Amino acid sequence: MVMRVVCSQSHDYGDALSKSILFFEGQRSGKLPSSQRMTWRKDSALRDGYEIGVDLVGGYYDAGDNVKFNFPMAFSTTMLAWSVLEFGKGMSSDLQHALDAIRWATDYFLKATSIPGFVFVQVGDPYGDHNCWERPEDMDTPRTPFAVSKQFPGSEVSAEIAAALAASAMVFRPIDLKYSARLLKRARMVFDFADKYQGSYNDSLGPWVCPFYCDFSGYEDELVWGAAWLFKATKQPIYWNYVLQNINKLESSATVKYINGVSYLGGSFAEFGWDSKHAGINVLVSKLIMSMAGTGSTPFISNADKFICTLLPESPTVSVSYSPGGLLFKPGGSNMQHATTLSFLLVVYARYLKLSSRVVHCGNVVASPARLVKLAKGQVDYILGSNPLGMSYMVGYGKKFPQRIHHRGSSLPSVGQHPKQIDCKGGTDYYNSKNPNPNLLIGAVVGGPDIKDSYADSREDFVQSEPTTYINAPLVGVLAYFNSRSS
Repeated sequence: MVMRVVCSQSHDYGDALSKSILFFEGQRSGKLPSSQRMTWRKDSALRDGYEIGVDLVGGYYDAGDNVKFNFPMAFSTTMLAWSVLEFGKGMSSDLQHALDAIRWATDYFLKATSIPGFVFVQVGDPYGDHNCWERPEDMDTPRTPFAVSKQFPGSEVSAEIAAALAASAMVFRPIDLKYSARLLKRARMVFDFADKYQGSYNDSLGPWVCPFYCDFSGYEDELVWGAAWLFKATKQPIYWNYVLQNINKLESSATVKYINGVSYLGGSFAEFGWDSKHAGINVLVSKLIMSMAGTGSTPFISNADKFICTLLPESPTVSVSYSPGGLLFKPGGSNMQHATTLSFLLVVYARYLKLSSRVVHCGNVVASPARLVKLAKGQVDYILGSNPLGMSYMVGYGKKFPQRIHHRGSSLPSVGQHPKQIDCKGGTDYYNSKNPNPNLLIGAVVGGPDIKDSYADSREDFVQSEPTTYINAPLVGVLAYFNSRSS
């Protein structure tokens, strides 16, 4: 593997942090508050759920479309909460904005879990939505609500919502005890539902959730992940025992699963993202173990170490790839999500290692906490412009950044500029246009370049040019970490 790493220029991590959080305001669905800073966005989807008598207004659009997919939305919320829990002190004046971003999601998840025995997992018909290029403010496609239930379970999305609520409960505990208690109570309820009625939402809602956010790695990892967050939030042994009793099942579930005729390997210690929580579980729980006496032999720390060894270019067990300019690559979808989520785990685990005076051994290679931080810094600096093209992959950061991102609201004239409705196919000319997007989605990090470090800046190439909430959410924490170090 030959890497031509570009020498790092100095970056304003504080500016990038502010913008990475501001991005979430551009993804808001529902009635926007008077404090809205991204003012070209207006109210949208104000009747979500009303056709069935449930208020499902609010939450976030996941990416460049206008559907609310609760599985990746919940993961993004968990990562925003974890970012604040670990690195909130490095956010200074942006901390309140980060809390607002979390609460925008948790308020919505309280609505989506308000009917016992049901968890709403999606709002909007993805096929109808993706067939149109229109602003969220103009949507006239079906806003169909989809739910899981006792008869038609969805343990992965329910348990991820439980994780998000539990992690967020910890964030709000010092600020708003009543709200925190409400989140935690709901997290327990939703987790119990996910555990008692086990099954994947692929089976009942496959035609609507696949291939967009199909669960390829099984729901067992989300159950363990949810229990780990509930233990961290409550310190109750029932959740710790659940984690211990089910981790071995998770470890042994490295079996081939067939979904829509395609085979996938589940149960990998090296995976982390909206679908697979394995590496996140090991890193999160390793901190709990390091601070607990008499935990006996558990696989968490050894698996977390093994995971780190898959990322280090000099490790004999490295399993990721790097572009010549140094960007981390893994298979599957929008690549920048891997660079941000794995960088988050690198800086978090580096902190845990430092606290316990440990290093990671990868064969004959020894990795110190500083080595993990250096690898994560290389990823962040690449995103911000230290790369062969000399461009930032965050909209609005630096002198050169993506101009034609795959994002409906950003690419169409704002309601303020063009008050008349632009219907389903009315946006096609804007989609096909070579002009820059008229509205800057400040802070949005796109899918990124290819493995040869080239980037087309084309709206049509959604793999490269589409931003997502789950690219940005972990990056918030990483930027807060480097911001605190630089200041």
